[in-house]
Amino acid sequence: MFLIRQSKADDVGTLLKLARMVYFINLPPDERLIAAKIQHSRDCFLRIATGAPLTLPEPGAHISGLASRDSDVFMFTLEDTESGGVVGTSQIKSHMGGPGNPNYSFKLIRREFKSHSLGFGTHHLVARLNADTSGPTEIGGLIIQPAFRGHKDHPGRFISFVRFHFMALYRSTFADRIIAEMMAQVTSDGDNVFWDHIGRKFIPVKYAEADRFCQHNRLFIDELLPKDDLYLTLLPLEVLNQVGQVGPETAPARRILERLGFHFKDFVDPFDGGPHLEAATDQVSLVKNTRRATFGEPLKVSKGAHHGIVSVLHPDGEFRAVETEYAVDKQGRMSISEQAMQALNAEVGMSGGHTPFEARSKRKAPPNVSISAPTARPKAKGKSKQTHKAANRAGRTVSTKASNRA
Repeated sequence: MFLIRQSKADDVGTLLKLARMVYFINLPPDERLIAAKIQHSRDCFLRIATGAPLTLPEPGAHISGLASRDSDVFMFTLEDTESGGVVGTSQIKSHMGGPGNPNYSFKLIRREFKSHSLGFGTHHLVARLNADTSGPTEIGGLIIQPAFRGHKDHPGRFISFVRFHFMALYRSTFADRIIAEMMAQVTSDGDNVFWDHIGRKFIPVKYAEADRFCQHNRLFIDELLPKDDLYLTLLPLEVLNQVGQVGPETAPARRILERLGFHFKDFVDPFDGGPHLEAATDQVSLVKNTRRATFGEPLKVSKGAHHGIVSVLHPDGEFRAVETEYAVDKQGRMSISEQAMQALNAEVGMSGGHTPFEARSKRKAPPNVSISAPTARPKAKGKSKQTHKAANRAGRTVSTKASNRA
């Protein structure tokens, strides 16, 4: 069984190893920065659990650092319960930028020029710097150990979908629009051809160094990148063809988001040219289909039950989620297996959330399904601390980029 929980200080070492496996600015290979981000995330989970308000800085205030308090950040860790090893992670940032703290992109514009005297015209692709101060929610930070890609239980789908499950349960914390900054093709040395042909002409440093600057502040983007239109058709064809495209490792993640209702609306990353996908939060199917329920007695759930994510957020900020079969009766009581109850550290009467996936039979499960007779329930077990083994480091990872400019 796989368990998703909020990232903890004990995960720093393993996440550092993940960060060193692939170029991924949202999970920098810096132990101090990862630790700071995890601490901020844990504070955010606790804030949600206790209902404390988020204190935002004044508009226009200088924001810096990965663990800045301008927004809630939630880091999820995927754990293999059999080995105790950490095998993946993903993230949500509740608001990416805002008034006085823009999130930058290039808006792609197609221009047409016609010559009446010659009787023909030309088309050009133009990029214009865009400063978004609306503060959309951003998802990303998705990394899976390569040994678990193609696993029969689809842990990559689980760690991706849990973000929408969580957003639905705590909807007021998140914006009405979600963006995903997809990673363009970047070499193992941290180089990118789009940056070399555009950004580096105005900010004379390597791509990886410029992206690291963004972990502390984004002011230099507005100060150094031109506000004039940039004609991308002047680029070599091999560079132009990569604008708005993702690397091969990120292509599966893009397809998943597009199936959920995300669209490319001609905004790309100003550094690497990767596409920014977006969707209306309440139109994402996983958000629309998420519900709350009260845990009933653990039961052996019949095959006709729902299959999806079930989670609980404990009063101390401990978030736990499993992918499992579950059933909801007419009184709104949710039943899962004893094994799943123990993984969640859930008790009868606690409130939890559930999100169904597409039925395996490709038919919708009935709203209320029958469940088998109850089995004897042992005494509730207390929370146990596990030592997380470092996961396999071989190969490459599937990743999407989120909060990479924060």
